[in-house]
Amino acid sequence: MSKAFNRLWSASLVSNLADGVLLAAAPLLAITLTDNTVLISLLGAMVMLPWLLFAIPIGTLVDRLDRRYILAGVNFLRSGIVGLLAFTIAADLVNIYLLILAAFIIGTCEVATDTTAASLIPQILEEKQFEKANSRLQISETVVQGFIGAPFSGFLYALAIYIPFFFNSVGYIVAAILAFSMPINFLQDVRNEKKAAEKPHFLADMRFGISYLFNHKLLRRLVLTTSLIGVCYSMATATIVLFMVRELDLPEPLFGLALTIQGVGGLVGAVVAPHASKRFGRDRVMSFAIFMSSFLLLIQGFSPNIYLFVGLTAIGAFTISQWNILLMSTYQSVIPNEIYGRIHGTRRTLVWGMMPIGSVLGGVLATITLRTPLYVGGFISTAIAIYSLKFFLNLGNAPTVSKS
Repeated sequence: MSKAFNRLWSASLVSNLADGVLLAAAPLLAITLTDNTVLISLLGAMVMLPWLLFAIPIGTLVDRLDRRYILAGVNFLRSGIVGLLAFTIAADLVNIYLLILAAFIIGTCEVATDTTAASLIPQILEEKQFEKANSRLQISETVVQGFIGAPFSGFLYALAIYIPFFFNSVGYIVAAILAFSMPINFLQDVRNEKKAAEKPHFLADMRFGISYLFNHKLLRRLVLTTSLIGVCYSMATATIVLFMVRELDLPEPLFGLALTIQGVGGLVGAVVAPHASKRFGRDRVMSFAIFMSSFLLLIQGFSPNIYLFVGLTAIGAFTISQWNILLMSTYQSVIPNEIYGRIHGTRRTLVWGMMPIGSVLGGVLATITLRTPLYVGGFISTAIAIYSLKFFLNLGNAPTVSKS
């Protein structure tokens, strides 16, 4: 692994620690501010909505600018936003609407950091290293976010509600410094030193990315299928914190611990993914993962207690982790690096941009019972996964591109 990847990985470790703290603290704060299921579902929706609104223009910027500057600058920005949020909490000025607004801005920052980091992998590594690199990033996310950040957040939250948010702000500053120090080639080197006069207009670059994805048969089918399943997942999990706390009687201080236990499955899945792909084939592992994760989502709705529920989510995290790693490696192998930001932004506009719709639908369904979103989302995603198995099993025939 290159020095540039190691620096990227270090930044990922620190930002994931901050994410883990925020992941546990924000929902707990939300349910102290309101019991309205729709407003709570909007919190998750606002994190995902920026993918619908901004993913394509941000992806275009990622292809035109120095990617490490984008990564560093956005981490500084979200540090400031979370710091301001922490101040409003400490001053007893926060309300659910301020939290939702902060979630929208942080979600916009997440669009930029995720797109940039994913675009850097094929820029700084060879194709044979993609699965290993994505596995390491997934492991760091699972371990640091789930095993350290989430339970640590519960401890900080018990001391004072605002402390996790101040800690989160500092973490993003450190991640920004690490990203800024990343030794990588400038983007113009990747794009073969195109002269400014030959550089397409910004809007032309955006249109090209949309057109490329729309006309690429395999990418189009993969993106549409995962978009529909993503809506189902966001629908099922929109009010999951209420389901765990109110329906399954999980004590609020143990919410972070429950996330940690779920993270065990994700960690094992991340470790296993490259080896399973090598032994059984990427297409077979992905097919198994997308079906099992969807089916387990349905089964979670029938959980009689928190213990079985957390066990099922741990197994689900095992399959989802494998899916995420191998899906990202597939995209990085198929999409040319010089246009990766635009394609990544376009596909995430569809996949993650539709998730707010699922979140709002989940909030509405939760007014019936807190189990209803899991029933409906799990059933539909399982049906889609079964229908798409033949397509996923043929992914191994996808043509790859050489590193730019």
